[in-house]
This record gives sequence, structure tokens and C-alpha cells, in this order.
Amino acid sequence: MAIQHAVLALLATGPSYGYELKASFEATVGPQWGPLNIGHLYQILDRLSRDGLVDAERQPQPVKPDRVVYEITTAGQAELDRWLDEPSPRGGGFRDDFFLKVTAAARTGSPRTVRTVLAHQRGHLLRELRNLDALRREATDPVVGLLLSAAIRHVEADLVFIDDAEATLLHDDSQALAAIVEAASRPTPPVRQSPRNGRTAG
Repeated sequence: MAIQHAVLALLATGPSYGYELKASFEATVGPQWGPLNIGHLYQILDRLSRDGLVDAERQPQPVKPDRVVYEITTAGQAELDRWLDEPSPRGGGFRDDFFLKVTAAARTGSPRTVRTVLAHQRGHLLRELRNLDALRREATDPVVGLLLSAAIRHVEADLVFIDDAEATLLHDDSQALAAIVEAASRPTPPVRQSPRNGRTAG
């Protein structure tokens, strides 16, 4: 839960309240993340409070409703330190909607379908690349600029994948697609069950 730890990092600099944390998060992370939903943020703060990672204090205001101010606890600082000390695995592994779409398009055996899927994705990524580049040029915070550069590199890597997919699937009169369709038409061997505990046998 990266946002949970990002909130702890913001609170490590001092106590704060919901809308101030929302503004700080959006200013710190930059526009490529998108706005942080305030309802989701309060759910995170409630969970952090229940887990003893932050303290919540209700402060009365003369005109407006009471404000709840959050402060990181010793346990919260320890959790933040633990998170910062660990490497970060790729979110969701390598599961990606577009990877599945390329797989589905290839199994049709139609070069036109594959070409259309790849062209649509390339157009989308190029538009995203132009938008990210414009945001990076406007960024005044060096960390935000760095994060936008990282987002640009991710998009560029996706564009390289599209080039690779075209080279693999559409070369040699689409014989690769024919081979994929042929392989898909073969019966899948049944999964054998272990007679002892019902587990699949390797």
C-alpha cells in the first residue's frame, strides 16, 4: 500500500490534517499520479490510526467543523523506516491489460487485427508521451520532474514493446501468427491430480 506509506512520510515532517495532506501529496508526487480522492485518504488515515501508526486529535475551530489532526507515532516511524529500507517490487508484477490484448489479437491469426491493436496503442502512448513531456518542462520541483522523467521512460519502454510485437508477429508473411493459431488449436493436456492430497502433479 504505497499511499499509506507516502502519508506516513508526509506526517514524518509534522502533524497535518486531511485536506492539507491531500494538497501536500499531490504537490509532492506530481500531476502524473492524478488527484488523490479525499474519501480514500480518510480511509487510509483511519486504518493508520487503528493500527497505531498515527495519533488522531480532534481540534475545535471557531466557525468551521472540528478538524482532525494526525501525527505519526513511534510505531509509524518504524514502519516508514522499514518500508524505505526495502526494495519495491513492480506493482501487479507483469500483469498488463495490453499484454493480454496482444495475446488475444495474435490468437485470431489476423494480421489486420494485430496491426490495428498495436497502432491504437501506439497512438495512445505517443499522446501520453507528449503530455508527460509538457508537464516535465513545466515542473519546478526537481523531484516531480524526476518522477515525470521516470513515467516517460515507462511509456518509451511500452513503445519499444510495440515495435518488438510488430517485428515478431507481422514478419515473414505472418507465419508467426499461423504458428500461434495452430498451437492454440491443439488439445491442452489434462491436469493430473495427485492421488494422495488432490494437488496438481508437476
